[in-house]
Amino acid sequence: MLRFIPKPICRQRKQGSCTASTVEHIASPDSPLKKDGSGRPLFRTTPVALLLYSHFFAPSVGGVETVVLALARGLAELRDSNGTLQFEITLVTQTPVGKYDDHALSFRVIRRPGLVQLCRLIRKADVIHIAGPALAPLALGLLSRKPVVVEHHGFQTICPNGQLLIATTGTPCPGHFMAGRHAECLRCNSAQGWFASYKLWLFTFVRRLLCARAKANITPTQWLRGLLHFPRTTAIPHGLEFEEATSRHQPSSGTPVIAFLGRLVTTKGVRLLFEAAKILREQNRSFELLIIGDGPERAALEQFARDSQLTAMVRFGGRLDGTQLEAALAQASVVVVPSLGGEVFGLVVVESMQRALPVVASDLGAFAEVLGDAGLTFRTGDVKDLAATLSRLLDDPSFAETLGHRARKRALDFYNNSRMIEAHKRVYLEVCDLIKD
Repeated sequence: MLRFIPKPICRQRKQGSCTASTVEHIASPDSPLKKDGSGRPLFRTTPVALLLYSHFFAPSVGGVETVVLALARGLAELRDSNGTLQFEITLVTQTPVGKYDDHALSFRVIRRPGLVQLCRLIRKADVIHIAGPALAPLALGLLSRKPVVVEHHGFQTICPNGQLLIATTGTPCPGHFMAGRHAECLRCNSAQGWFASYKLWLFTFVRRLLCARAKANITPTQWLRGLLHFPRTTAIPHGLEFEEATSRHQPSSGTPVIAFLGRLVTTKGVRLLFEAAKILREQNRSFELLIIGDGPERAALEQFARDSQLTAMVRFGGRLDGTQLEAALAQASVVVVPSLGGEVFGLVVVESMQRALPVVASDLGAFAEVLGDAGLTFRTGDVKDLAATLSRLLDDPSFAETLGHRARKRALDFYNNSRMIEAHKRVYLEVCDLIKD
């Protein structure tokens, strides 16, 4: 009996869908895409052209840059069962190249494009992914009727200063903008001048308006997803490439090492850690503070350590990378993340968990979600609670070790790179209408 095999059928492009035609084929049963009503999987015959826009990128250093680089690399390496690349990545950034070698990357990088060039790049793309609600690419993508995906790395759509912090006091904001207390927002940022404060406030409305029209919004935590209140929002945790846990070494002095890793700015809470160290010293506890990182607050923190007579127990390691960083953290007894606000995930938290290090973090929503029951938290900004939490680990090394092992297991289970890549892939295919919920 003869069987009729239909020719490929090109579906007509719909408004807001991918520009390249999508073709239905009879594919193998193990296709990674969902099947249509007839049981036939759908797949693309050409890679999805993904424009990934990130205002900041390497050689700049930060959480956004780290996540975007990992995402672009992972997507650029994805292949289907036939060995065909699934994505063609073009990364657009405003960061100058410096001494960074873009040619060593597996995807194309366009730096500091003009408006006309950016428009052309957007028109050629199937999907626009924007790391943070940058106004120009967001507006151009929507005007071009392309599927736009916004990944939120901050609070720019619910807080004019993007930190969810009250600038005058450095304390967490209770959510004045979303509660309609706009006078509080204007006062919060008035130190920059009233015109600048009004501008920040107005742009927050614009960002919310545009993001609400995006095909999809992505947040790294469910906590942030609940704050943003956008339709079509998916929580995808950031992921890391995992290696074997670094062997821990007892410090040569035998003194427990309390480590901080991060940029030295006010919002990271290093001064709070120093205040807690003063309490621990008054309790005649023996310990060393290791401060890894650099930033504009370093000189002031060094002076504070001198004024507080903490110099003998505080060591500023500066910015460390690679083997130097691993060697320093191999001697750490605990990692403290005392941020006052501005955190939507906490890469430092996950990196420490990956190393099987016990973590003590402020009880910000993002940190609490990421740590789960695999770390300890203290009340944000509460120096006495921080000191008490650190005392608990210093007094019970066995508990600290158990907590570290639990942290590594949680990191492996929930915050791995392949899981992040696959989740993003699914979002892109869904906004292109290549798979259906």
